[in-house]
Amino acid sequence: MTATSVDLVDYADATRRYDPVIGIEVHVELGTLTKMFCPAEVSFGAEPNSQVTPVSLGLPGALPVVNGKAVEYAIRIGLALNCEIAESCRFARKNYFYPDVPKNFQTSQYDEPIAHDGWIDVELEDGAVFRVEIERAHMEEDAGKNTHVGGATGRIHGAEYSLVDYNRAGIPLVEIVTRPITGAGDRAPEVARAYVQTLRDIFRALDVSEARMERGNVRADVNLSLRPSPDAPLGTRTETKNVNSFRSVERAVRYEVSRQAAVLDAGGTVVQETRHWHEDTGITTSGRVKSDAEDYRYFPEPDLVPVAPPREWIEEIRATLPELPVARRRRLQGEWGYADAEMRDVVNAGAIDLIEATVAAGTSPAGARKWWMGELARRAKQDNVAIAELPVTPAQIAQLQGLVDSGRINDKLARLVLEGVLAGEGDPEQVVAARGLEVVSDDGALLAAIDEALAAQPDVVEKVRGGNQGPVGAIIGAVMKATRGQADAGRVRELVLERIG
Repeated sequence: MTATSVDLVDYADATRRYDPVIGIEVHVELGTLTKMFCPAEVSFGAEPNSQVTPVSLGLPGALPVVNGKAVEYAIRIGLALNCEIAESCRFARKNYFYPDVPKNFQTSQYDEPIAHDGWIDVELEDGAVFRVEIERAHMEEDAGKNTHVGGATGRIHGAEYSLVDYNRAGIPLVEIVTRPITGAGDRAPEVARAYVQTLRDIFRALDVSEARMERGNVRADVNLSLRPSPDAPLGTRTETKNVNSFRSVERAVRYEVSRQAAVLDAGGTVVQETRHWHEDTGITTSGRVKSDAEDYRYFPEPDLVPVAPPREWIEEIRATLPELPVARRRRLQGEWGYADAEMRDVVNAGAIDLIEATVAAGTSPAGARKWWMGELARRAKQDNVAIAELPVTPAQIAQLQGLVDSGRINDKLARLVLEGVLAGEGDPEQVVAARGLEVVSDDGALLAAIDEALAAQPDVVEKVRGGNQGPVGAIIGAVMKATRGQADAGRVRELVLERIG
C-alpha cells in the first residue's frame, strides 16, 4: 500500500493514538562575501552563472581553500547553540550525482563536525519552554539551483528541459541537526515552528546571515515518524525537504502526522523517503527513497587539511557573542513592564526592535506599544506588509508621542498626523505645521466657540444650571466640531461650566 492511496486521519485523533517524533535539519547560508572554498563573490540576484570559478564548477585540477570567515561564523553558531567546539574537524566528500552538483560530490562534514552536543530552549506562544537537543552543526557548501521549465508542477517530472545556475554552488552553509525531538505530543507542529523561528532569530542576532527564508537563506528539512507510545521504538521516518517558511514547517508536520497515521491504520508501512512540500495544497508527495549515510560513500576530503581552531580564538569569539533573542526579550519585558500576552503580541508582530528604538528615542514603553501595536499594526495588516516595512521610523513615532505628551495635539489629531507621515509629508512636526493640526489652546478662541454653542442650545444651558451636568457633553461636542477636534476637551469642559455658572 502506498502512502498516497489512503485518506488522512484527523490530527487530534492521530496524536491521541500515536506519539509523533520529529527531527529537523536546518541549513543556513552564511553571509560571507565569498564562497566556502573559492573567491567567487556571493550576492543575491546576480546574472546566472556569473559568480563561478573553476573550483565551484568542479573543473579538473582546481583546488579548494577554506573560507576563514565561514569557519568563524560556524563557531559563532555552535557557541550560541551551547555546542562543544571540536578541537579538530575535517571535511568529507558526500558523493551523489545531480546536475546542480558540478563536482558530483558535495564537500561537507560527516563524522567530524565543527560543533556537536548542544541544546537550545524554544519558547512557544503561550510561554511554555521546550528544550531541543542539538546533535551537530557542521560546515558544507550549497548546491546550484535547478529550474525545470515546462510541465505543471515546476519539478523535473514532466518538464520540457532544465536550466542550472551555479551561482549558489559553493556558498557556505551550516547545517544544524537535532536529536529526535520527543515529548511534544500534539504540540509537535508548534514546537517545530518555534524551533526554526528561534534559529532564524539567533542567526540574525549573530549577524552571520540575512536569514531570509523567502530567499532560501534558511531552509528546513522536517523529519517525522510515529510510534504507538512514548515507550516504543522509533518508527520509520520521512524527510520533507526544503521547507522555507515557519507556517509551512508547522503545516508539514501536521500533514505528515495525519498521513502516516492513515497509512498505519490501514495496515500499511511508512516508507523511509524524502518528500516534497506543496505550499498551494498543503500536502507532501513522495520524492525518492531516502538514502542512508553509506549510500553517499563518505570519505575524507583529500584536498583539505583538518580545521583545528585554537582555543584562544574560540574564547575570543565567545566573548563577542551578542545577547541572544530569548534573553533579550525577557530583559526588555521586565524593563518595559509588559504582561506576557502583550510581549508575545509584540514578538509575533515583529515589532520588538521598533519598540526598543522608539523607547530609546524618549517615548515611554506604553506609548511606543500603543502606536506600533495599534494604529501601525492595523495599517500593516491593511497593506499586507510587515510592520517594519511601513514608511515610518521609531524616531518619528517618538516625536509623535512627544507632541501628545506636551499637549500640542491629542490622540485624535495624532492619528491624522500619523496619516500624513505615512503619506510621505514629513516628520510629525512638519505635518502638524502644514496641516494646521495643533490643539487650540487660546482660551479666547475657545470662549468664542463656546459662546456660539451655548447660544445655539439654550435648553441645554438651563438643564446644566438646574444641576444636571449630563447634557454638557452636547456643548463640548459642538465646540470640538467647531474647532475640528483641535480643542482640549478637558479645558473646554472647564470653560463651559464656568460660562454657564
